[in-house]
Amino acid sequence: MAKKSNISPAAFELDGKMPLSQAIPLGLQHVLAMFVGNLTPLLIITGACGLTGSEFAGLQLSLLQNAMLIAGVVTLIQLFSIGPIGGKVPIIMGTSSGFIGVFNSVATTMGGGVIAYGAIMGAAMIGGLFEGVLGFFLKPLRKFFPSVVTGTVVLSIGLSLISVGINTFGGGNNAPDFGSVENLLLACFVLVVILIFKSATTGITSSSSILIGIIFGYIAAAIMGLILPTTGVTAEGLEYTKAWVLNWDKVANAAWFAVPKIMPVKPILDIRAIIPVIIMFIVTAVETVGDISGVMEGGLGREATDKELSGGVICDGIGSSFAALFGVLPNTSFSQNVGLVAMTKIVNRFALATGAVFLILCGLCPKLGALVSIMPQSVLGGAAVMMFSSIVVSGIQLITKTPLTGRNLSIVSVALGVGYGMGANAAILAHTPVAVQLIFGGSGIVPAAMVAIILNILLPKDQEETA
Repeated sequence: MAKKSNISPAAFELDGKMPLSQAIPLGLQHVLAMFVGNLTPLLIITGACGLTGSEFAGLQLSLLQNAMLIAGVVTLIQLFSIGPIGGKVPIIMGTSSGFIGVFNSVATTMGGGVIAYGAIMGAAMIGGLFEGVLGFFLKPLRKFFPSVVTGTVVLSIGLSLISVGINTFGGGNNAPDFGSVENLLLACFVLVVILIFKSATTGITSSSSILIGIIFGYIAAAIMGLILPTTGVTAEGLEYTKAWVLNWDKVANAAWFAVPKIMPVKPILDIRAIIPVIIMFIVTAVETVGDISGVMEGGLGREATDKELSGGVICDGIGSSFAALFGVLPNTSFSQNVGLVAMTKIVNRFALATGAVFLILCGLCPKLGALVSIMPQSVLGGAAVMMFSSIVVSGIQLITKTPLTGRNLSIVSVALGVGYGMGANAAILAHTPVAVQLIFGGSGIVPAAMVAIILNILLPKDQEETA
């Protein structure tokens, strides 16, 4: 407790009043933790739809700008709620990567282009409304989501993100210099800085250790650019820029202010896109229940209430439909930020709201957004491996919140062994129907959640549980 002496005690309370000087850095580190992940799905799906050529450069920039703005707006709604929309929980919302597999398939099925992207937006609108309605009925459905189920989902989320974290640690697995000594040393440097400030300091510097580590990472990358070669050559003889190099030209060329465009892509309703996307929204609802359960357990040491879970899921759905109006992919709870809350215990909604406001400013000021978007992947990776592992710990805490009986042990073991293992190794589903591959392939979260829910319904309760 001594480490918290220099920071306002309100930082560890949902509704505490804390000074702006402390709230801003605590909120900003949340934005830095999710910024790249918030934009990456859009880059992947626009690429799958073929919207990356020079004629689509303006459209892609507009979509990226909108992604930052919408993430900030939906986060504020989740934090403070509008009627039943929002759980008033310390959750950061952003563009979901869970839909990438389904959207890639839709783009292939429909032949790509603006029409395919429009169909994705139309399906996201319908699917978001469906999840919003599902949220209203979450209370009677909650009996299907005891701590052993939500804990298994949270654990699956953490396990799936660890591979993402280690990929960024090496500079991004698509980078030509992935795993290079420079990338690994830069990531290790960031991780060491975070550990030093987290463990050896008190108050605001300890709680803002992630932000401080990332800032030091920027400085280190800038120095590396002055003393080390910034380009390399592939085995095919092609020259490339190394992943850790800061692209200051992107910041210089970005505008200071731009008004977001509504419906940059016209939504199209196509049943080929709607059906698989609706199924994914059901899974997303379960994932959101797990995220909210994880953040309340990890940050406040208690289970989430029915109202918090219901409002959070409704915000997930309505926020995703709202995002589609601006050409942005579904906005859902960001699991990496759940890990950040679990690690720092900072749950103050006002502090997180400052980060949401910063996201909105990034959406209105492309230059500010560009400054954050040039962050080297290895800098983010130095922080990500620690944050994502915290989610695993939160999942374990949820699972062990009740006695680990033979029944509960069976649920966790089978859900992780068969469910998560099947999803993590999608090749095992290669000969199954395409619909099965869409739903269960590519992510261990979906099958693990389904197996845990089904086993929780089918397996008879132990005598001590019944008592």
